Parts: sequence; structure tokens; C-alpha cells
Amino acid sequence: MDSAILDTALEKGLSGEGLSVEEARRFVALGADAVYDVLAVAEKVRRKHKGVEVNLCAIVNAKSGLCKEDCSFCAQSIKYDTGVTEYPMASPKALMDAAKEAEGFGAREFSIVASGTKIEKGKDVDTLVETLESMKGSVGMERCASLGILSREVLERLKDSGLESYHHNLETSRGFFPNVCATHEYDEDVEAIRAAKEIGLYVCSGGIFGLGESWEDRIELAQTLKGLDVDSIPVNFLNPRPGTPLEHARNLTPVECLKIIALIRLTLPTKDVVICGGRSVNLRDLQPLIFAAGANGMMVGNYLTTPGRDPLEDLKMLEDLGLRPRGL
Repeated sequence: MDSAILDTALEKGLSGEGLSVEEARRFVALGADAVYDVLAVAEKVRRKHKGVEVNLCAIVNAKSGLCKEDCSFCAQSIKYDTGVTEYPMASPKALMDAAKEAEGFGAREFSIVASGTKIEKGKDVDTLVETLESMKGSVGMERCASLGILSREVLERLKDSGLESYHHNLETSRGFFPNVCATHEYDEDVEAIRAAKEIGLYVCSGGIFGLGESWEDRIELAQTLKGLDVDSIPVNFLNPRPGTPLEHARNLTPVECLKIIALIRLTLPTKDVVICGGRSVNLRDLQPLIFAAGANGMMVGNYLTTPGRDPLEDLKMLEDLGLRPRGL
């Protein structure tokens, strides 16, 4: 085992610098037998920068299906027959009800998620504006949205209405992206992130792992996110959806998932690392170890098209681990 790279990872993690590309390559070359040594390092780095508080976020699927993109993992694409429920933008009342429910089980951030390349229709934007303005006076959670590749004008209007965070995943590395999506360019996603950063929003951007990407792709994604200086990295693990090109993919093990989390933490030591989709399916009984691997946040409640774990179980897990939900 290359114990020297663990010393380097610890030193550069505690300092906030994070792993370089070459150091990350040495890190991911560590075998499965080194997993507990990896967790020991990642845990120290997480505690140094994030303490014992865990960010809990929740989402609502505000507009489902009907997406023209061909993302190979997504049940909401019109390119595939997945049987997903389709509906237009939900009403402000429905979105507010979902926000209040999420606040009730301890979420500190609530994200309005809509399928499609972008949300630009006037009535949909008006719905979002009304919802965000209502949230400011009704719930105490951070207001987030994931609405695709928005124009600067729409993004600024939403920010003026109360939007605080914007979520837009890169999904994978630039080199692997054409294997995942052919209906838009990687640079469009990069520019969406830059635009959100430039107008002063807290930006969440990460990816989905288990698509068939290599460790080199995972390193590249982490370094790209580091270069963009995103604030939070959502980590998703593929939960294969029937009808999609990846419905039979089984590319991850629980230990590999933990190593991916540790790679993200040790590359971007000071950022928030939030575990989202596919957590239960891929980590199974090792779910509590996501925090030892470096995570300081997790999505609670249901996902976009699949059910999540009972939020009360997640809250009990945190209590058992000596961790606590982060307050506003």
C-alpha cells in the first residue's frame, strides 16, 4: 500500500489545498484493502472543515418527464419508454406544501427541480417567482432550484425573488460526457455554472457515478469542479432505471462508492459534499460510512422519480453517529 499518498492526502486536506491530478491518481490506485485507512484520513479532513454538522437537503419534482435531452441514465427523457409520470409545472401551492413538509423533517435546504433543458416559459418562471417569494416569509430553509441552462435574465429574476442556491450537475468528465448525453455540449453546462457563480448564487454541481466512467474520468470531474470553485458537490450513484440505456448497468460496489466520496472530499476539502440519489441502493448497509468517507450532507426524502428512505431513519442514523443536522 502507498502509505505516503495517505500522508499527503491528510496534509493537503487539512490545509485546504486538496489533491492534485497526479496525487489523485495515486490515491485511487489504493486497493480495496486500504478502505479503512482511506476513511480515517477522509474523516479527519471532514471534521477539520465541517465539524459534526450535516446539511440536509430535500427536493420536489416540480415538472416531470417530457425532457428532450437523451441523458442515458434519466427516466424523464422522451427518448426512452420508462413509464415515468409526466406533468407540467406544479402550482405555487403544491410547491409550498412540499417545502413545508421538508422543513418538518429537518431539511435546511429545499430545491425546486424541473425536467428539461431549461425553464424559460413565462408562466413557469412566474410560478417559480411566486413560490420563491412565498417561501421567504413562510419557511426557514435555504431556497434552491435546479432548472437547467437558464438565461442570465431569468437567473437574475429568480435571484431577485429569493433564490439563494443554484444546482446544475456536470454529471461526468468532459471526455466521457458524449457517452452520456449527445443533445447538448459540455461547455453549456460549464457556462451555466459560471453564470450562477458570477451573479452571486451558492452553486451546487457534481455528478452521477456508475455510468461506466473510469477512475480517470472521476478524477477529471473532481478537478473540473475544483477549477470552477463550486460551493457544494452533489454525489449521485446510478440507480438504473428500466427503459433507459443503462437499465442493466451494475458498475458500483459499496466500497467503491465510499472511495468516490473520499476522492471528492480530499480533492475539494473545504467544500460541502452531499450524497444524493442512489444512496440506499448502492451503499446498502454501509450508508453510515458516507460521513467517515468525507460527506457532510445528504438528501432526505424522495428523489425525482424514485422513493427515498424514511427521513426519520436518516435522522436516527445521524443521532447514532454523534452527528447533528445543521441549522440555518
